[in-house]
Amino acid sequence: MNRPGQTTSAYLNRVATAVPPHDIHSAFVGFGLSLLDDERSRAIFARMAARAQISHRYSVLATELAEADAGSRFYVRGRFPKTSERMALYERFAPALAVRAVDQLALGADGRSVTHLIVTSCTGMYAPGLDLELIDRCGLNPSVERTMVGFMGCYAAINALKLARHIVRSEPWARVLLVNLELCSLHMRETALIEPMLSFLVFGDGCAASLVSADPVGFELDRFHVALVPDSQKLITWHVRDDGFEMHLSGRVPPTIAEGLARAAPGILDGAPTEAIELWAVHPGGRSVLDAVAQGLHLPAAALAASRRVLDRFGNMSSATVMFVLQALLAEARAGQRGCAMSFGPGLTAETLLFHAA
Repeated sequence: MNRPGQTTSAYLNRVATAVPPHDIHSAFVGFGLSLLDDERSRAIFARMAARAQISHRYSVLATELAEADAGSRFYVRGRFPKTSERMALYERFAPALAVRAVDQLALGADGRSVTHLIVTSCTGMYAPGLDLELIDRCGLNPSVERTMVGFMGCYAAINALKLARHIVRSEPWARVLLVNLELCSLHMRETALIEPMLSFLVFGDGCAASLVSADPVGFELDRFHVALVPDSQKLITWHVRDDGFEMHLSGRVPPTIAEGLARAAPGILDGAPTEAIELWAVHPGGRSVLDAVAQGLHLPAAALAASRRVLDRFGNMSSATVMFVLQALLAEARAGQRGCAMSFGPGLTAETLLFHAA
């Protein structure tokens, strides 16, 4: 029990990750080119694909994108799937991927001691949902407290960490399991417009599972801060339509991030200089997004190395992605190193976290 006035610290103890077995990046580039009708758009798309700094993206869909037999493909020109078909595949594939990530945490007998479960996802929904499936498949206590964080996009994991910190600070015995799962590849839409096709170019599927508790191991979660860029609400949007989830990702997002971070840096870093931060866990929304962060915060090239590695190996997996970066930093961090994590999403909002290695 804490003494009066004493506050419990919360720690991100460990992170585990999982991706589906199908590497679809090369197949998608070829398929994307086939959807564009004019030579100029195809040239731009090919050039941007070469510059994307993404080598691999994974999907629950096999590489049927590249196969000649249209009957076995999910995406067929002139016959893209309805929302119901996309949600049926989410319900089919999401639980197994989530279980794989949780299994990688190796909770063992500690699984029954998990008191809270927080699940984030913006790429699918059904009920009974992932939370209840995880209780059953991972042997969690049936009385675990469950929270679903839906439709917050790429910054949802930071919000989940924030909620986990509140829980641990109010209940020091709590052990919070976080699961961030996204199946972005289910939401490609048929279009001959270059801007949305460039958005589809970066997204892949993935899942992260992590444990937050008062055990002084891993990263201590020090401070959260939200930076909302004025007059930017229409730059990133995400709507449910009859023919799938419709994302709009404006080409103005990177410069707006750069300008917004330049103004918001003192609040994000709690007055500290950027040189005081040794570990940067920036959500790799794309190469241009990482370049914008480096520009806005005046970071050296090496600062975002972990984020660029995740982008290269997995692409943008929405809410799960920043946790992949934190996993990489956890493996390399030295005690006392200070860090900053941030993700961007609809708003335009930057959700940020200051942490340090225990």
